[in-house]
Amino acid sequence: MSRTAVYARAGSGRAGHGWQLILADLALILFLLTLSALPAAEAETGRQLASRAVQEKTARDSAPSEAEIAAAQALFRPVAGGPGLGAWLAAQAPDPRATLTIFAVHAPGGEADAWARAATLAKEARASGTQVRTIITAGKEAEIYASLAYDAAPGDTANP
Repeated sequence: MSRTAVYARAGSGRAGHGWQLILADLALILFLLTLSALPAAEAETGRQLASRAVQEKTARDSAPSEAEIAAAQALFRPVAGGPGLGAWLAAQAPDPRATLTIFAVHAPGGEADAWARAATLAKEARASGTQVRTIITAGKEAEIYASLAYDAAPGDTANP
């Protein structure tokens, strides 16, 4: 019996595949080294690699400019017998940085009614001198409410 036959039987049955495992390990190490060198190359040259710059530009150009909607400082929901939006805004501390966002949710087929109710609230809010933004979305049930918050305007990079 030859030595090779003895080692093949004594092993796990994977004799002859050692070079493939070593080659896979070396390929993985080479990949990781190449990947870790990319940021170093960008830092050394002081410029971004073309593919990354193109991806970032494409992402910026294709992404719609969205305003940040901050947590509400005050929330208004119209209720029967309650104050109107103008009276409610007058009771809030005036702050030129605050934005009133009117959220109108409409059930299927109720788009026109949601627009009309949101426009009425927006007109009342503008009359009191408040910045207004309106967001209308579809939902299961119709509802309308307003949120007074310190939202960041689109393109505003400063954090309040």
